[in-house]
Amino acid sequence: MKLSKKFTAAALVAALVLVAGCGGSDKKADAPKAGADKKVTLKLAAQLPASHWLVKNMDSLKTKVAAKTNNTVEIQISAAGATFKDKNMNDAIVSGALDMGLNTVGRWAQVIPAMNVFDVPFLFPSYEQIDKAIDGGVGKMLGDELQKKGVRPLIWADYGFVQFANNKKLCKTPDDFKGMKIRGYSKYSSETIKAIGASSTTMSSGEVYMAIKNGTLDGQISGTPAMMSRKMYEVHKYLTITNNASPEFIVAMNEKSFQKLSANQQKALLEAAAEVRDDIRKQAKSEDLKANDEMKKNGCELYTMTPEDIKVWQAKTKPVWDLFVKENGEVGKKLIEMCTK
Repeated sequence: MKLSKKFTAAALVAALVLVAGCGGSDKKADAPKAGADKKVTLKLAAQLPASHWLVKNMDSLKTKVAAKTNNTVEIQISAAGATFKDKNMNDAIVSGALDMGLNTVGRWAQVIPAMNVFDVPFLFPSYEQIDKAIDGGVGKMLGDELQKKGVRPLIWADYGFVQFANNKKLCKTPDDFKGMKIRGYSKYSSETIKAIGASSTTMSSGEVYMAIKNGTLDGQISGTPAMMSRKMYEVHKYLTITNNASPEFIVAMNEKSFQKLSANQQKALLEAAAEVRDDIRKQAKSEDLKANDEMKKNGCELYTMTPEDIKVWQAKTKPVWDLFVKENGEVGKKLIEMCTK
């Protein structure tokens, strides 16, 4: 009897161990590992159409981030102003209503006036000079100001140069634009328009097509890739290639949204952003040239400025340089120096 009781007790213990092994440990195996990254969805808005090459690079960012985070971070992209237009996008990023946004520095200049430096006419003689200035301190200087607003600049995205388009006549000199109604996309693009004797109107880029078609506007300043994306060749007849400004875009992120990511996710996002920035820089010039040709093929008459023409335009728009320095003081002077050295 004593042996039987001992055997029974041992069997009972073995059974309990077996049950525990089949049940209790399974729950532990199914539970997430300590420190595992939680899934996060980030919403990114853009005013530019989905077909624009910059927005396509946002698709690349989405893909890269998903791959680098093992699909724990998903970026949902809303293009063509479907959720937020360029006018209200930045407020949404600052407030946290939007995680990320691709918007022009001209819109950010409403809260950080020095951002207007990219719209000072004829400040940058080449695409390379733009990137040199950003990497040489301009990006950090302006980015630090964004950080004070609770916004993190992820990518300084080269947009390329902007051109003048209109449906009145082929313009070769600044005086040819006198009396025209031209859409500007920012304060200093508007100042440039005024400096050449035209009147300026600022409106959202998505509204320009109908304004041109209805005769509310005679023309606009914009990049030709954006013109092609919006089929502006249907309402524009003439294009003047001035390369007068390079309105850098910024992929900006709400800092609180960034801090919701794990350290691994943050690292992956920053790595992906740097890769996409480099890709954008390689594309900027080629996309401009391709779009210029496509505008011509679609019926626009083009005039490309000569070095002699540029001197005339620089003299005519010098007051815009002076205004930037006057409004931004020592900061403005330092930025001009950093951009031109």
